[in-house]
Amino acid sequence: MNKKDLTWNMEQYQKAGLGGLEITPIYGVYGFEKEFITFLSPEWMQMFDYTLAEGKRLNLGIDLANGTGWPFGGPWVKDEDASKTVFFKTYAVEGGAQLNENISYDQQALVRTANNKPVAVDTLLKPVAENKNLQALALDQIKYPGRLPLQLLMAYSDKGESIDLTKNVDQSGKLNWTAPQGKWTLYALFMGLHGKMVERAAPGGEGYAIDHFSANAVKNYFKKFDEAFVKHDISSLRSFFNDSYEVDDARGQSNWTPGFFEEFKKRRGYELKDHLAALFQKDNAEKNVRVIYDYRATIDELLLEHFTEAWKKWGASKSALVRNQSHGSPANTLDLYAAVDIPETEGNDILRFKFATSASNVTGKKLTSSESATWLNEHFLSSWGDVKKCVDLFFLGGVNHVFYHGVAYSPKDAPWPGWLFYAAVHFQETNPQWKDFPKLNEYIARAQSFLQTGRPDNDVLLYYPIVDRYSQPGADLLQHFDGMERNFEGTDFEHVSKWMLENGYAFDFFSDRQLQKFTVANKKIVTGGNSYQVILLPANKFIPEASMQKLIQLAKAGATILYYKQLPVEVPGFRDYENRTRQLNSLISGLKFVEEGKTRKSKVGNGSFCVAENIQDLLASATVRKEDFSFEGLQFSRRKNEDGTFYFLNNRSDKPYNGWLTLQTNAASVALFSPMTGKKGLANSKKASNGSIAVQLQLQPSESIIVKTYQAKKTGATYPYIQLGEQATELNSNWSIEFLSGGPELPSKVISTNIGSWTALNGEAVKNFSGTAKYSTSFQKPGNAVGWLLDLGEVHETAEVYLNGKKLATLIGPSFQVEIPAADMKESNTLEIIVANLMANRIAYMDKNNLPWKIFYNTNMPARKRENIKNGLFDASSWQPLPSGLIGPVRLIPIRSY
Repeated sequence: MNKKDLTWNMEQYQKAGLGGLEITPIYGVYGFEKEFITFLSPEWMQMFDYTLAEGKRLNLGIDLANGTGWPFGGPWVKDEDASKTVFFKTYAVEGGAQLNENISYDQQALVRTANNKPVAVDTLLKPVAENKNLQALALDQIKYPGRLPLQLLMAYSDKGESIDLTKNVDQSGKLNWTAPQGKWTLYALFMGLHGKMVERAAPGGEGYAIDHFSANAVKNYFKKFDEAFVKHDISSLRSFFNDSYEVDDARGQSNWTPGFFEEFKKRRGYELKDHLAALFQKDNAEKNVRVIYDYRATIDELLLEHFTEAWKKWGASKSALVRNQSHGSPANTLDLYAAVDIPETEGNDILRFKFATSASNVTGKKLTSSESATWLNEHFLSSWGDVKKCVDLFFLGGVNHVFYHGVAYSPKDAPWPGWLFYAAVHFQETNPQWKDFPKLNEYIARAQSFLQTGRPDNDVLLYYPIVDRYSQPGADLLQHFDGMERNFEGTDFEHVSKWMLENGYAFDFFSDRQLQKFTVANKKIVTGGNSYQVILLPANKFIPEASMQKLIQLAKAGATILYYKQLPVEVPGFRDYENRTRQLNSLISGLKFVEEGKTRKSKVGNGSFCVAENIQDLLASATVRKEDFSFEGLQFSRRKNEDGTFYFLNNRSDKPYNGWLTLQTNAASVALFSPMTGKKGLANSKKASNGSIAVQLQLQPSESIIVKTYQAKKTGATYPYIQLGEQATELNSNWSIEFLSGGPELPSKVISTNIGSWTALNGEAVKNFSGTAKYSTSFQKPGNAVGWLLDLGEVHETAEVYLNGKKLATLIGPSFQVEIPAADMKESNTLEIIVANLMANRIAYMDKNNLPWKIFYNTNMPARKRENIKNGLFDASSWQPLPSGLIGPVRLIPIRSY
């Protein structure tokens, strides 16, 4: 990196409409080793100072990842602070006998790399940070061979006795002990390094991942930053960032930490070492379930307290926010998200997003961010229209603070395609669509200007039944939580969530910890600044008795508590569980249910409990709002402020929508705001039969609209709806195609009788070309109208539209339409459409001709799809030319009226 190119990059992104940048250092580029800057070195800090200063000059917010790549780790993480794994072995001894084999565990060597290049462990120095070529090695996980230290040796008799024999084992592993009468089973525990390395590490950032469960490890990790920040003003830094947990995307699990037995006893109230058979699922089924729950609950608390809350406190000491991707953690992600300032999600599933957005909504946070468009498709195959659809899904899931992942530093003079991020959407100046990137950013900024105001307007609080999952036995000690996948697929929790999402109910998840802070006001459940109509439990089997007590307390204060199918019947955990179960049953037996239609209700104080087999009947019994337009192909997120309610609406279908939509809110006026076009105005609206408001909408496929309702009557300009005529004029002849910029070779200008993909023209240059081309034609005014809708039909991939030299619009798709006012239409007209295609055709040309562009250390461009892998890397040499340019048909449709 150098200052000149850094400034150029930052200025380009600022001009394109970005509001800020995140610094996440990753691996370097071959041939530029002299510009490598060791992470957190004095030289690195000078560049960081320069970046902060340039950020202030350009009004760009700057966030910093607390590490390079991910997860947190580095060369200063010593063995004692690195992630750990526990192993066990069992031995059998008869009474009166001694064990005739040594107590030992020999770890086998393991080396995994991110670049698919094999490395022999005996060629690596120990400790791993001593290796001088770590960038080229691209280590992902390493376990050195050798004997692991014994942590604990416990003996259990067939009569229920237990003895700690750890001190009876000498240095050679020999056990000096004669078994008393009976049959004895010995459990030996050994602790070793998990070996997970920082993925995608930058120079100076290569090393072990930290032990997230250790307070000392976390404290020592951040000392490195404290030392680096001395005498540097970082006050303009907006936020620190963590790119997800991701410690266990390796062989084995990071499932132990020194001092775990002490932490367990302090938190669970009994000695885990007396119950190792149950921990490793070798005892009776009942005990196995309860002890594994306690183990996982302890890991949960350690990750929350020792890492997440400690990191948040450390960030606050630097006057910075903390932004965290909690998904993938072996803990309650709702609580981890809630512990930071800005929860961040990723992916392509609304129910996955809802874990981060629910944590924000329930605890009253203003922002929920998203790692957006990381892997939409294979490399070079995503358009801005694809990104727009991806971002819309985040908005529908409650996200209101978008981050792209794919924005990379690249020198101005770097050969095409420049320095690329390893993931698949490339948001940089070498992308032919770059000229239209500001339009995408303008769209997002307009939408976020609404979504970052007010408060969420959701009605249902859905209980997150993680206690059921913690109580689920399995082959692994830990489970990792990332949306519904793996952990909740096929469960009632998933079913209820999907059903409500698909049927127009607005809801958030909540945790047991969050439940303890809930109150009731005017029969509404009040959380951290937001209020909800009902609490819903999704047929979970287990519930902590404290949670059940709190639910009864809330009901007495006026809350409505809904149970799908059944009430929970058991408390989790092992300590005194029989007595605690009796307490739970006593609480439940105090509820006197009576049949009311299709539900069973129990009046409790000023509120009630309600149970039903059918989720629709259950929600109807509490008159929970249902937006009745999901069947129309429209989806929504809903917020409110003092003067009304506003909706982000998106047409997820492939058909236009033109009709009246009833909103489940009372209003005197409704306004519409188009974040893509900037059109706005008071909507056509009318009172619905149930007292709600109905609004007229016109939406193209994938189009979005902000619908704002007002309690008071508003006056002003009306929204410009259009009525189209039936006779369209097709512009299908005398087109010229002039290539403006791109490569590898600029094709010659072509005059064609028809429009279409430029790859269908003669010659190889057009088939290999990625860049921009101008399609031009002339036409006579097609009659008289108040205006015309210009429909470009199919476009690959973005278009700027000019009529008679005047720019009408930038169109990024998926729909390519623009209105032409009558005043802009002359008797004779010239239409010019500048189209940008994907990077794909030029990349395919380079791979077919073995031209170097994969120039990166570590992961040198991984493929997303198996069919695009050659020699372990992404390769496009087999690709055929993709459609590019203006495909059409191009039509002018008269507008009869506005």
